[in-house]
Amino acid sequence: MSTPPFFREKHIAYVKSLDTKTQNYEYWLTEHLRLNGVYWGLTALCCLKSKDTFDKDEVIKFVLDCWDEENGSFAPFPKHDAHLLTTLSGVQILATYDSLHVLGKPKIDRIVEFVERNQNDDGSFQGDEFGEIDTRFSLNALATLSILGRLSKKVVDPAVDFIGRCYNFDGGFGLCPGSESHAAQVFTCLASLAIADKIHEVLSPEQLQNVEWYLAERQLESGGLNGRPSKLPDVCYSWWVLSSLAILGKLGSIDFAKLRDFILKAQDPDNGGISDRPDNEVDVFHTVFGVAGLSLMNYENLEPIDPIYCMPCAVTKNFKKYSVDYQ
Repeated sequence: MSTPPFFREKHIAYVKSLDTKTQNYEYWLTEHLRLNGVYWGLTALCCLKSKDTFDKDEVIKFVLDCWDEENGSFAPFPKHDAHLLTTLSGVQILATYDSLHVLGKPKIDRIVEFVERNQNDDGSFQGDEFGEIDTRFSLNALATLSILGRLSKKVVDPAVDFIGRCYNFDGGFGLCPGSESHAAQVFTCLASLAIADKIHEVLSPEQLQNVEWYLAERQLESGGLNGRPSKLPDVCYSWWVLSSLAILGKLGSIDFAKLRDFILKAQDPDNGGISDRPDNEVDVFHTVFGVAGLSLMNYENLEPIDPIYCMPCAVTKNFKKYSVDYQ
């Protein structure tokens, strides 16, 4: 099977069509992912240099409609409960549109309070009041505060200590200390440490080399990447693995040609979109991370994407990162 071309215009049309399917049963089954989905779609469009495909005013209105007044942050859909995952998505969307000002100081203060309230004594973060702990939530928290310009030493120092304890002997990171290594957790931990400018304080040169090896070993014969040993390749790891290597300055550890071939074969040539692997059904999650992976490989003149925030570099250049002036 020869490598297909990149179906840029069809991907744009696919993302544009997603919010028109409100009569589909699947649409209402995914309310809990809706704000994340808007972020995924917008980020894909930004990479495709088609940011204006979405109606900016409508998107901002939807973000504000997802505000959870009781908890003081963003929910995935109106009348749902706020969560750190959707809080970051809401803030990312507004920042992408250069519209954080619509929150005003009172809402920003409440978001900061929500983030800080969900940090535990050991430095970890729970996603919401129900207590699930995961290093994903550490990144959600630190990235949210970074974008808002509200990082503080009291939050960062214990968070970094917790992340350091999630490092494993094989060079990977788990969702909490002692948990199995996974490429997605490597990304969340490295990105968190990068935001805090602590990578080289937490990880020794030998440990950093182990992380690079763990990530390089995720590439399979098909060219695709997996999240952990003995698993199938999946397009979304084009982001989790490449972004981690980009943060470390080690992108050369992956065979770009083979990975590009894998991603391009996972496209839907008729309707656009990218699936988890060739011949499967497409979705916006794999579309954004497939396109973002291609962007990290400087493919097809895509918009450059920041490997830490998964947002356009043109947006993140004004964020405080790498060297943080803690409050």
